[in-house]
Amino acid sequence: MVTFTMILQLCIVLGALWVGSRYGSLALGAISGIGLAILVFGFGLKPGTPPTDVIYIIIAAVTCAGIMQASGGMDWLIQIAEKLLRKHPDRITFLAPLTTFFLTVLVGTGHVVYTLMPIICDIALKKGIRPERPCGVASVASQVGITCSPIAAAVVAFVTISNANHFDITIPRVLMVSIPACVCGLMAAAAASYHRGLDLDKDPEFQRKVADPAMREYIYGSNATTLDKEIPQSAKNAVFIFLGALAVIVMFAALPDLLPSYSTIKAIKGAEDLVLADGTKVTAAALAKAGVVIDGFTEKSMTGLKMNLVIQIVMISAAALMIIFCKALPKKAVAGPVWQSGMVAVVAIYGIAWLADTYFSNYMDEMQSMLTDIVKEYPWSIALVFFMVSVLINSQGAVVVAMLPLAYSLGIPGPILLGVLPSVYGYFFIPNYPSDIATVNFDRSGTTVIGKYLLNHSFMMPGLISVTVSTIVAYCLSMLFN
Repeated sequence: MVTFTMILQLCIVLGALWVGSRYGSLALGAISGIGLAILVFGFGLKPGTPPTDVIYIIIAAVTCAGIMQASGGMDWLIQIAEKLLRKHPDRITFLAPLTTFFLTVLVGTGHVVYTLMPIICDIALKKGIRPERPCGVASVASQVGITCSPIAAAVVAFVTISNANHFDITIPRVLMVSIPACVCGLMAAAAASYHRGLDLDKDPEFQRKVADPAMREYIYGSNATTLDKEIPQSAKNAVFIFLGALAVIVMFAALPDLLPSYSTIKAIKGAEDLVLADGTKVTAAALAKAGVVIDGFTEKSMTGLKMNLVIQIVMISAAALMIIFCKALPKKAVAGPVWQSGMVAVVAIYGIAWLADTYFSNYMDEMQSMLTDIVKEYPWSIALVFFMVSVLINSQGAVVVAMLPLAYSLGIPGPILLGVLPSVYGYFFIPNYPSDIATVNFDRSGTTVIGKYLLNHSFMMPGLISVTVSTIVAYCLSMLFN
Protein backbone atom coordinates (compact mmCIF):
# COMPACT_ATOMS: atom_id res chain seq x y z
CA MET A 1 0.00 0.00 0.00
CA VAL A 2 1.30 3.43 -0.99
CA THR A 3 1.72 5.80 1.96
CA PHE A 4 2.33 9.54 2.19
CA THR A 5 5.81 8.86 3.58
CA MET A 6 6.65 6.64 0.61
CA ILE A 7 5.56 9.36 -1.84
CA LEU A 8 7.47 12.01 0.11
CA GLN A 9 10.64 9.95 0.03
CA LEU A 10 10.24 9.33 -3.70
CA CYS A 11 9.96 13.09 -4.21
CA ILE A 12 13.23 13.47 -2.31
CA VAL A 13 14.91 10.94 -4.63
CA LEU A 14 13.57 12.64 -7.76
CA GLY A 15 14.37 16.07 -6.37
CA ALA A 16 17.99 15.10 -5.71
CA LEU A 17 18.31 13.76 -9.25
CA TRP A 18 16.73 16.86 -10.75
CA VAL A 19 18.90 19.30 -8.79
CA GLY A 20 22.01 17.23 -9.57
CA SER A 21 21.23 17.25 -13.29
CA ARG A 22 20.94 21.05 -13.18
CA TYR A 23 24.50 21.35 -11.89
CA GLY A 24 25.83 18.40 -13.94
CA SER A 25 29.22 16.71 -13.75
CA LEU A 26 30.25 15.57 -10.24
CA ALA A 27 27.24 17.30 -8.71
CA LEU A 28 24.89 14.57 -9.92
CA GLY A 29 26.52 11.99 -7.68
CA ALA A 30 27.28 14.35 -4.82
CA ILE A 31 23.76 15.78 -4.56
CA SER A 32 22.41 12.23 -4.67
CA GLY A 33 24.39 11.83 -1.44
CA ILE A 34 22.22 14.53 0.16
CA GLY A 35 19.10 12.59 -0.80
CA LEU A 36 20.69 9.43 0.61
CA ALA A 37 21.50 11.20 3.90
CA ILE A 38 17.91 12.43 4.23
CA LEU A 39 16.50 8.94 3.65
CA VAL A 40 18.93 7.25 6.06
CA PHE A 41 19.28 9.82 8.87
CA GLY A 42 15.97 11.62 8.47
CA PHE A 43 13.61 8.69 7.78
CA GLY A 44 15.65 5.83 9.16
CA LEU A 45 15.71 3.76 5.97
CA LYS A 46 18.25 0.96 5.78
CA PRO A 47 21.07 1.95 3.39
CA GLY A 48 21.20 0.05 0.13
CA THR A 49 24.32 -1.39 -1.43
CA PRO A 50 26.62 0.83 -3.53
CA PRO A 51 27.43 -0.73 -6.95
CA THR A 52 31.09 -1.45 -6.24
CA ASP A 53 31.55 -4.08 -8.98
CA VAL A 54 30.37 -1.70 -11.68
CA ILE A 55 32.49 1.12 -10.29
CA TYR A 56 35.64 -1.03 -10.31
CA ILE A 57 34.99 -2.00 -13.93
CA ILE A 58 34.55 1.63 -14.97
CA ILE A 59 37.78 2.59 -13.24
CA ALA A 60 39.70 -0.20 -14.97
CA ALA A 61 38.22 0.45 -18.42
CA VAL A 62 38.58 4.23 -18.22
CA THR A 63 42.17 3.91 -17.01
CA CYS A 64 42.99 1.70 -19.99
CA ALA A 65 41.23 4.01 -22.47
CA GLY A 66 42.83 7.07 -20.86
CA ILE A 67 46.30 5.55 -21.14
CA MET A 68 45.62 4.76 -24.80
CA GLN A 69 44.62 8.38 -25.35
CA ALA A 70 47.80 9.57 -23.61
CA SER A 71 49.87 7.40 -25.93
CA GLY A 72 48.31 9.05 -29.00
CA GLY A 73 46.29 5.98 -29.92
CA MET A 74 42.99 7.86 -29.83
CA ASP A 75 44.38 10.31 -32.39
CA TRP A 76 45.04 7.42 -34.75
CA LEU A 77 41.48 6.11 -34.37
CA ILE A 78 40.09 9.60 -35.03
CA GLN A 79 42.39 9.94 -38.05
CA ILE A 80 41.11 6.65 -39.50
CA ALA A 81 37.52 7.82 -38.99
CA GLU A 82 38.27 11.18 -40.64
CA LYS A 83 39.79 9.49 -43.71
CA LEU A 84 36.59 7.47 -44.12
CA LEU A 85 34.38 10.54 -43.77
CA ARG A 86 36.41 12.71 -46.17
CA LYS A 87 36.50 9.92 -48.75
CA HIS A 88 32.67 9.91 -48.92
CA PRO A 89 31.58 13.45 -47.94
CA ASP A 90 28.21 13.15 -49.70
CA ARG A 91 27.28 10.32 -47.30
CA ILE A 92 28.26 12.20 -44.15
CA THR A 93 24.75 12.00 -42.65
CA PHE A 94 25.00 8.20 -42.56
CA LEU A 95 28.74 7.73 -42.01
CA ALA A 96 29.11 10.30 -39.20
CA PRO A 97 26.84 8.45 -36.74
CA LEU A 98 28.45 5.13 -37.65
CA THR A 99 31.93 6.47 -36.86
CA THR A 100 30.94 8.03 -33.52
CA PHE A 101 28.97 4.88 -32.65
CA PHE A 102 31.82 2.45 -33.28
CA LEU A 103 34.37 4.68 -31.56
CA THR A 104 32.19 4.51 -28.46
CA VAL A 105 31.83 0.74 -28.85
CA LEU A 106 35.62 0.40 -28.91
CA VAL A 107 36.47 2.82 -26.11
CA GLY A 108 33.44 2.39 -23.83
CA THR A 109 32.71 6.12 -23.48
CA GLY A 110 30.87 8.57 -25.71
CA HIS A 111 33.18 11.45 -24.89
CA VAL A 112 35.49 10.59 -27.81
CA VAL A 113 33.02 12.52 -29.98
CA TYR A 114 34.58 15.87 -29.04
CA THR A 115 37.56 15.40 -31.34
CA LEU A 116 35.53 14.09 -34.27
CA MET A 117 32.59 16.51 -34.20
CA PRO A 118 34.46 19.58 -35.57
CA ILE A 119 35.61 17.39 -38.45
CA ILE A 120 32.04 16.29 -39.18
CA CYS A 121 30.91 19.94 -39.22
CA ASP A 122 33.78 20.94 -41.49
CA ILE A 123 33.06 18.18 -44.02
CA ALA A 124 29.33 18.99 -44.09
CA LEU A 125 29.92 22.72 -44.62
CA LYS A 126 32.43 22.19 -47.42
CA LYS A 127 30.00 19.80 -49.14
CA GLY A 128 27.12 22.25 -48.74
CA ILE A 129 25.21 19.91 -46.43
CA ARG A 130 23.30 21.39 -43.52
CA PRO A 131 25.55 20.43 -40.53
CA GLU A 132 22.55 19.81 -38.27
CA ARG A 133 21.76 16.68 -40.30
CA PRO A 134 24.92 14.67 -39.53
CA CYS A 135 25.76 16.43 -36.24
CA GLY A 136 22.45 15.79 -34.48
CA VAL A 137 22.41 12.06 -35.17
CA ALA A 138 26.19 11.69 -34.66
CA SER A 139 25.95 13.10 -31.13
CA VAL A 140 23.11 10.70 -30.36
CA ALA A 141 25.10 7.82 -31.86
CA SER A 142 28.06 8.51 -29.59
CA GLN A 143 25.84 7.73 -26.59
CA VAL A 144 23.87 4.88 -28.19
CA GLY A 145 27.14 2.95 -28.53
CA ILE A 146 27.41 2.57 -24.74
CA THR A 147 24.91 -0.32 -24.68
CA CYS A 148 27.01 -2.00 -27.39
CA SER A 149 30.47 -1.81 -25.82
CA PRO A 150 31.94 -4.88 -24.10
CA ILE A 151 33.66 -2.66 -21.52
CA ALA A 152 30.88 -0.14 -20.88
CA ALA A 153 29.34 -0.12 -17.41
CA ALA A 154 25.81 -0.53 -18.76
CA VAL A 155 26.62 -3.80 -20.55
CA VAL A 156 28.74 -5.28 -17.78
CA ALA A 157 26.18 -4.30 -15.13
CA PHE A 158 23.39 -5.88 -17.18
CA VAL A 159 25.29 -9.17 -17.42
CA THR A 160 26.33 -9.17 -13.75
CA ILE A 161 22.86 -8.37 -12.40
CA SER A 162 21.15 -10.75 -14.84
CA ASN A 163 23.37 -13.67 -13.87
CA ALA A 164 22.66 -12.95 -10.21
CA ASN A 165 18.94 -13.16 -11.05
CA HIS A 166 19.23 -16.51 -12.86
CA PHE A 167 19.22 -15.18 -16.43
CA ASP A 168 22.36 -16.79 -17.85
CA ILE A 169 23.66 -14.23 -20.32
CA THR A 170 27.14 -13.31 -21.56
CA ILE A 171 28.58 -10.11 -22.97
CA PRO A 172 28.78 -11.49 -26.56
CA ARG A 173 25.10 -12.50 -26.40
CA VAL A 174 24.17 -9.00 -25.28
CA LEU A 175 26.17 -7.49 -28.13
CA MET A 176 24.56 -9.86 -30.64
CA VAL A 177 21.29 -8.15 -29.81
CA SER A 178 22.29 -4.57 -29.02
CA ILE A 179 24.74 -3.85 -31.86
CA PRO A 180 22.49 -4.75 -34.85
CA ALA A 181 19.47 -3.22 -33.12
CA CYS A 182 21.23 0.07 -32.43
CA VAL A 183 22.72 0.26 -35.92
CA CYS A 184 19.18 -0.15 -37.33
CA GLY A 185 17.93 2.60 -35.04
CA LEU A 186 20.74 4.97 -36.02
CA MET A 187 20.27 4.37 -39.72
CA ALA A 188 16.56 5.08 -39.32
CA ALA A 189 17.44 8.33 -37.54
CA ALA A 190 19.99 9.20 -40.24
CA ALA A 191 17.43 8.56 -42.98
CA ALA A 192 14.97 10.86 -41.20
CA SER A 193 17.73 13.49 -40.92
CA TYR A 194 18.84 13.26 -44.55
CA HIS A 195 16.56 16.11 -45.76
CA ARG A 196 16.06 17.71 -42.38
CA GLY A 197 15.70 21.49 -42.42
CA LEU A 198 16.38 23.82 -45.32
CA ASP A 199 19.40 23.35 -47.56
CA LEU A 200 22.06 25.93 -46.76
CA ASP A 201 21.56 27.78 -50.06
CA LYS A 202 17.82 28.10 -49.28
CA ASP A 203 18.09 28.93 -45.58
CA PRO A 204 17.51 32.70 -45.21
CA GLU A 205 19.08 32.81 -41.73
CA PHE A 206 22.27 31.11 -42.93
CA GLN A 207 22.44 33.27 -46.03
CA ARG A 208 22.10 36.39 -43.88
CA LYS A 209 25.10 35.21 -41.82
CA VAL A 210 27.39 34.47 -44.76
CA ALA A 211 26.53 37.84 -46.33
CA ASP A 212 28.72 39.34 -43.58
CA PRO A 213 32.39 38.84 -44.65
CA ALA A 214 33.58 38.39 -41.06
CA MET A 215 30.91 35.79 -40.33
CA ARG A 216 31.61 34.03 -43.63
CA GLU A 217 35.28 33.81 -42.70
CA TYR A 218 34.33 32.41 -39.28
CA ILE A 219 32.06 29.74 -40.79
CA TYR A 220 34.22 28.68 -43.74
CA GLY A 221 37.67 29.88 -42.71
CA SER A 222 38.82 27.16 -40.33
CA ASN A 223 39.86 23.71 -41.44
CA ALA A 224 39.40 21.14 -38.68
CA THR A 225 41.49 18.07 -39.43
CA THR A 226 43.75 15.46 -37.87
CA LEU A 227 45.22 14.24 -41.15
CA ASP A 228 48.27 16.45 -40.81
CA LYS A 229 49.17 14.93 -37.45
CA GLU A 230 52.10 12.50 -37.38
CA ILE A 231 51.09 9.30 -35.59
CA PRO A 232 54.07 7.44 -34.05
CA GLN A 233 54.26 3.65 -34.15
CA SER A 234 54.03 3.57 -30.35
CA ALA A 235 50.53 5.09 -30.57
CA LYS A 236 49.46 2.46 -33.08
CA ASN A 237 50.88 -0.26 -30.83
CA ALA A 238 48.78 1.09 -27.97
CA VAL A 239 45.65 0.68 -30.10
CA PHE A 240 46.64 -2.89 -30.93
CA ILE A 241 47.10 -3.64 -27.21
CA PHE A 242 43.72 -2.10 -26.44
CA LEU A 243 41.97 -4.06 -29.19
CA GLY A 244 43.76 -7.22 -28.04
CA ALA A 245 42.44 -6.64 -24.52
CA LEU A 246 38.90 -6.31 -25.89
CA ALA A 247 39.35 -9.53 -27.87
CA VAL A 248 40.54 -11.38 -24.74
CA ILE A 249 37.53 -10.14 -22.75
CA VAL A 250 35.08 -11.21 -25.46
CA MET A 251 36.83 -14.59 -25.81
CA PHE A 252 36.57 -15.33 -22.09
CA ALA A 253 32.96 -14.17 -22.04
CA ALA A 254 32.13 -16.48 -24.95
CA LEU A 255 34.19 -19.40 -23.63
CA PRO A 256 33.91 -19.30 -19.81
CA ASP A 257 35.32 -22.83 -19.55
CA LEU A 258 38.74 -21.33 -20.28
CA LEU A 259 38.64 -19.38 -17.03
CA PRO A 260 40.19 -20.83 -13.86
CA SER A 261 37.88 -22.27 -11.19
CA TYR A 262 38.23 -22.17 -7.44
CA SER A 263 36.77 -24.26 -4.65
CA THR A 264 34.35 -22.41 -2.41
CA ILE A 265 32.34 -23.41 0.63
CA LYS A 266 28.74 -22.24 0.74
CA ALA A 267 26.00 -22.46 3.32
CA ILE A 268 23.16 -24.77 2.32
CA LYS A 269 20.01 -22.73 1.85
CA GLY A 270 17.49 -23.32 4.62
CA ALA A 271 19.97 -25.10 6.88
CA GLU A 272 19.23 -24.75 10.60
CA ASP A 273 21.79 -23.66 13.19
CA LEU A 274 24.35 -26.24 14.30
CA VAL A 275 24.25 -26.86 18.06
CA LEU A 276 27.69 -27.56 19.50
CA ALA A 277 28.42 -29.80 22.48
CA ASP A 278 28.40 -26.84 24.89
CA GLY A 279 25.01 -25.70 23.58
CA THR A 280 26.37 -22.87 21.43
CA LYS A 281 24.51 -22.32 18.16
CA VAL A 282 26.49 -21.69 14.96
CA THR A 283 24.86 -20.61 11.70
CA ALA A 284 25.59 -22.32 8.40
CA ALA A 285 26.86 -18.98 7.05
CA ALA A 286 29.41 -18.75 9.88
CA LEU A 287 30.58 -22.28 9.15
CA ALA A 288 31.00 -21.46 5.45
CA LYS A 289 32.95 -18.31 6.28
CA ALA A 290 35.25 -20.36 8.52
CA GLY A 291 35.79 -22.86 5.71
CA VAL A 292 34.18 -25.78 7.54
CA VAL A 293 32.31 -28.43 5.53
CA ILE A 294 29.57 -30.30 7.43
CA ASP A 295 26.92 -32.40 5.69
CA GLY A 296 23.54 -30.74 5.82
CA PHE A 297 25.00 -27.34 6.73
CA THR A 298 27.68 -26.40 4.19
CA GLU A 299 28.89 -27.75 0.87
CA LYS A 300 31.99 -27.45 -1.26
CA SER A 301 31.68 -26.44 -4.89
CA MET A 302 33.78 -25.07 -7.78
CA THR A 303 33.23 -21.47 -8.86
CA GLY A 304 34.63 -19.96 -12.04
CA LEU A 305 36.34 -16.58 -12.16
CA LYS A 306 33.68 -13.87 -12.52
CA MET A 307 33.64 -11.74 -15.68
CA ASN A 308 33.69 -8.50 -13.71
CA LEU A 309 37.09 -9.54 -12.35
CA VAL A 310 38.26 -10.68 -15.78
CA ILE A 311 37.52 -7.25 -17.27
CA GLN A 312 39.33 -5.47 -14.46
CA ILE A 313 42.41 -7.70 -14.68
CA VAL A 314 42.67 -7.51 -18.48
CA MET A 315 42.08 -3.74 -18.67
CA ILE A 316 44.57 -2.86 -15.94
CA SER A 317 47.15 -5.21 -17.49
CA ALA A 318 46.65 -3.63 -20.92
CA ALA A 319 47.12 -0.16 -19.42
CA ALA A 320 50.37 -1.31 -17.83
CA LEU A 321 51.64 -2.68 -21.16
CA MET A 322 50.92 0.67 -22.86
CA ILE A 323 52.86 2.53 -20.17
CA ILE A 324 55.84 0.20 -20.45
CA PHE A 325 56.00 -0.28 -24.22
CA CYS A 326 54.08 2.63 -25.83
CA LYS A 327 55.48 5.71 -24.12
CA ALA A 328 52.14 6.52 -22.51
CA LEU A 329 52.49 9.02 -19.67
CA PRO A 330 50.14 8.41 -16.71
CA LYS A 331 50.08 12.15 -15.86
CA LYS A 332 48.88 12.92 -19.37
CA ALA A 333 46.19 10.25 -19.08
CA VAL A 334 44.86 11.74 -15.84
CA ALA A 335 44.64 15.16 -17.50
CA GLY A 336 42.84 13.77 -20.58
CA PRO A 337 39.09 14.05 -21.23
CA VAL A 338 38.48 10.29 -21.41
CA TRP A 339 39.85 9.59 -17.93
CA GLN A 340 38.27 12.68 -16.40
CA SER A 341 34.82 12.01 -17.86
CA GLY A 342 35.08 8.40 -16.71
CA MET A 343 35.82 9.42 -13.14
CA VAL A 344 32.85 11.78 -13.23
CA ALA A 345 30.73 8.80 -14.30
CA VAL A 346 32.07 6.81 -11.33
CA VAL A 347 30.92 9.46 -8.86
CA ALA A 348 27.55 9.83 -10.61
CA ILE A 349 26.84 6.10 -10.62
CA TYR A 350 28.08 5.76 -7.05
CA GLY A 351 25.66 8.37 -5.71
CA ILE A 352 22.69 7.75 -7.98
CA ALA A 353 22.66 3.96 -7.77
CA TRP A 354 23.18 3.95 -3.99
CA LEU A 355 20.31 6.42 -3.54
CA ALA A 356 17.97 4.45 -5.79
CA ASP A 357 18.87 1.10 -4.23
CA THR A 358 18.22 2.50 -0.75
CA TYR A 359 14.74 3.64 -1.72
CA PHE A 360 13.66 0.62 -3.76
CA SER A 361 15.11 -2.02 -1.43
CA ASN A 362 13.07 -0.59 1.45
CA TYR A 363 9.85 -0.58 -0.55
CA MET A 364 10.25 -3.70 -2.68
CA ASP A 365 7.02 -5.31 -1.46
CA GLU A 366 5.00 -2.16 -2.17
CA MET A 367 6.59 -1.81 -5.62
CA GLN A 368 5.78 -5.38 -6.47
CA SER A 369 2.15 -5.05 -5.40
CA MET A 370 1.74 -1.84 -7.44
CA LEU A 371 3.51 -2.84 -10.64
CA THR A 372 3.23 -6.62 -10.91
CA ASP A 373 -0.14 -6.60 -12.69
CA ILE A 374 1.04 -3.98 -15.17
CA VAL A 375 4.29 -5.71 -16.06
CA LYS A 376 2.58 -9.09 -16.31
CA GLU A 377 0.16 -7.67 -18.86
CA TYR A 378 2.64 -5.36 -20.61
CA PRO A 379 6.19 -6.43 -19.67
CA TRP A 380 7.66 -4.21 -22.39
CA SER A 381 6.35 -1.17 -20.49
CA ILE A 382 9.47 -1.34 -18.28
CA ALA A 383 11.22 0.31 -21.25
CA LEU A 384 9.26 3.50 -20.55
CA VAL A 385 10.44 3.42 -16.94
CA PHE A 386 14.07 2.96 -18.00
CA PHE A 387 13.77 5.84 -20.47
CA MET A 388 12.18 8.25 -17.99
CA VAL A 389 14.78 7.48 -15.32
CA SER A 390 17.56 8.06 -17.87
CA VAL A 391 16.12 11.48 -18.70
CA LEU A 392 16.71 12.38 -15.05
CA ILE A 393 20.11 10.87 -14.30
CA ASN A 394 22.20 11.15 -17.52
CA SER A 395 23.89 7.77 -17.13
CA GLN A 396 22.98 4.51 -18.82
CA GLY A 397 25.13 2.52 -16.40
CA ALA A 398 23.37 4.12 -13.44
CA VAL A 399 19.95 3.31 -14.93
CA VAL A 400 20.88 -0.36 -15.30
CA VAL A 401 22.38 -0.60 -11.82
CA ALA A 402 19.49 1.23 -10.16
CA MET A 403 16.49 -0.18 -12.04
CA LEU A 404 17.39 -3.66 -13.32
CA PRO A 405 17.18 -5.37 -9.89
CA LEU A 406 13.71 -3.86 -9.45
CA ALA A 407 12.69 -5.12 -12.90
CA TYR A 408 13.79 -8.67 -12.05
CA SER A 409 12.02 -8.52 -8.68
CA LEU A 410 8.80 -7.72 -10.56
CA GLY A 411 9.14 -11.02 -12.42
CA ILE A 412 10.01 -9.60 -15.84
CA PRO A 413 11.88 -12.29 -17.83
CA GLY A 414 15.52 -11.69 -18.71
CA PRO A 415 15.02 -11.89 -22.51
CA ILE A 416 12.49 -9.06 -22.34
CA LEU A 417 14.87 -6.92 -20.29
CA LEU A 418 17.62 -7.61 -22.82
CA GLY A 419 15.23 -6.55 -25.56
CA VAL A 420 14.51 -3.18 -23.94
CA LEU A 421 18.15 -2.45 -23.06
CA PRO A 422 18.46 0.36 -25.68
CA SER A 423 15.76 2.29 -23.81
CA VAL A 424 18.19 3.18 -21.00
CA TYR A 425 19.37 6.10 -23.18
CA GLY A 426 17.00 9.02 -22.68
CA TYR A 427 19.18 11.92 -21.62
CA PHE A 428 19.10 13.48 -25.07
CA PHE A 429 15.54 14.53 -24.18
CA ILE A 430 16.71 17.52 -22.13
CA PRO A 431 19.73 18.91 -24.01
CA ASN A 432 22.09 19.40 -21.09
CA TYR A 433 24.52 16.54 -21.75
CA PRO A 434 28.12 17.64 -22.53
CA SER A 435 28.30 15.95 -25.94
CA ASP A 436 25.12 17.68 -27.11
CA ILE A 437 26.19 21.09 -25.82
CA ALA A 438 29.64 20.66 -27.39
CA THR A 439 28.06 19.71 -30.73
CA VAL A 440 26.01 22.91 -30.74
CA ASN A 441 29.18 24.91 -30.11
CA PHE A 442 31.18 23.06 -32.78
CA ASP A 443 28.62 23.79 -35.51
CA ARG A 444 29.82 27.18 -36.82
CA SER A 445 26.83 27.43 -39.17
CA GLY A 446 24.43 27.69 -36.22
CA THR A 447 22.05 25.07 -37.65
CA THR A 448 22.51 22.65 -34.74
CA VAL A 449 20.57 24.35 -31.97
CA ILE A 450 18.90 24.15 -28.60
CA GLY A 451 15.50 25.63 -29.38
CA LYS A 452 13.73 28.55 -27.78
CA TYR A 453 11.40 26.17 -25.93
CA LEU A 454 14.26 23.88 -24.76
CA LEU A 455 12.73 20.64 -26.03
CA ASN A 456 12.63 21.68 -29.70
CA HIS A 457 16.32 20.99 -30.17
CA SER A 458 18.39 19.28 -32.85
CA PHE A 459 18.79 15.99 -30.94
CA MET A 460 15.15 15.28 -30.11
CA MET A 461 14.04 13.78 -33.43
CA PRO A 462 17.08 11.54 -34.08
CA GLY A 463 17.13 10.51 -30.42
CA LEU A 464 13.48 9.46 -30.30
CA ILE A 465 13.67 7.61 -33.62
CA SER A 466 16.93 5.86 -32.74
CA VAL A 467 15.83 4.68 -29.29
CA THR A 468 12.36 3.62 -30.47
CA VAL A 469 13.58 1.63 -33.48
CA SER A 470 16.55 0.17 -31.57
CA THR A 471 14.30 -1.03 -28.74
CA ILE A 472 11.77 -2.61 -31.11
CA VAL A 473 14.48 -4.40 -33.11
CA ALA A 474 16.33 -5.49 -29.95
CA TYR A 475 13.08 -6.83 -28.48
CA CYS A 476 12.43 -8.90 -31.61
CA LEU A 477 16.02 -10.19 -31.75
CA SER A 478 16.01 -11.11 -28.06
CA MET A 479 12.78 -13.05 -28.44
CA LEU A 480 14.23 -14.80 -31.49
CA PHE A 481 17.55 -15.72 -29.83
CA ASN A 482 16.09 -16.64 -26.44
